[in-house]
Amino acid sequence: MYYNRKKTIIKNATFIIAILALAIIATYNIYYHFKGSTDIEYSSESLEITFHEKTGAKVALTKSIPVSDSVGLSSQAYTFTIKNNLTIPVEYQINITEDIEKIIDDLCQEKQIPKELLRISIKENNSKNQIYFLSELENGILTNTEIEALGEVDYSIRIWLYNSETISIGNDLHYHGIIQVLENGHDLAIR
Repeated sequence: MYYNRKKTIIKNATFIIAILALAIIATYNIYYHFKGSTDIEYSSESLEITFHEKTGAKVALTKSIPVSDSVGLSSQAYTFTIKNNLTIPVEYQINITEDIEKIIDDLCQEKQIPKELLRISIKENNSKNQIYFLSELENGILTNTEIEALGEVDYSIRIWLYNSETISIGNDLHYHGIIQVLENGHDLAIR
């Protein structure tokens, strides 16, 4: 029997190239399938806001277990990116407000966690976490700042029930909120 080395090498190389092409195409499709299902975009006149969780701008705290700040800072983060599409700086503010629609849908008007017991942290890019009680925020404003021309800023927000030894808390308390980004204090970023 005659062995043709050149034919075998070409056949094996073709087979390997086909497998690599299939793997690259499958990886590309899987990545963009999952990326598209978690990035929820909002926009205002000049800002583009991308939330990186399936819940988008909605915040929910339904497991009311009191924890310390160190544990709260390791809880689920609501992350999003703000991008300025203009060649001039833009002022914006980030608010957190109650999600009245969700409170009514869940029938939990009487089960709301008092704002004096809720801690919230906001972290911009790689800066230090800023921690507040929700009741300390004037009109729910977390930050009021400016983004540079064509700039991009990443935010991470966490919310938790503060470990208070003076107040007994039931297990069925909830908090439902919405993260809002307002451009120039009045133009709300919407979907």
